[in-house]
Amino acid sequence: MTIQVHPYDRDFVAHVRGGGGDAYGLPAERCLAGAGLSPCRHCLRYIPEGAPMLILAARPFPALQPYAETGPIFLCAGECAPFHGDGVPEILTGAPDYLLKGYSADHRIVYGPGRVVPVGELPAFAARLLEDPRIAYVDVRSARNNCFLARITERP
Repeated sequence: MTIQVHPYDRDFVAHVRGGGGDAYGLPAERCLAGAGLSPCRHCLRYIPEGAPMLILAARPFPALQPYAETGPIFLCAGECAPFHGDGVPEILTGAPDYLLKGYSADHRIVYGPGRVVPVGELPAFAARLLEDPRIAYVDVRSARNNCFLARITERP
């Protein structure tokens, strides 16, 4: 199975960059990125040190429900191309490990198979999770802070 990594929804990113509210209806905070600490959820690269960035609340789920986690994300403040391509993007290679959780088609956590995996095992473990017929997609989160990083599906 081949996996596909997806950036955060481009319409939401454009909305927030245009001054619209985040998941809480608040405008994004503007600041400057630290060194290698700010992964953009749109281009899936680290925002260069000193570059303007946005911090905002995001909920990568279509509706409120008990499993619809909301948390902070970073975005490049200026335009950046959304990640598109094969392989693992930069922001999923910089930590020693990541938390992977499988979700059903109705956006509920599938209990049991999710876990923290070493960076080198991320693609294979995501593919293994997606072989489970109960799992529609896999969310990758920081193993340290639980922040949403990207969503993975099976490549069509």
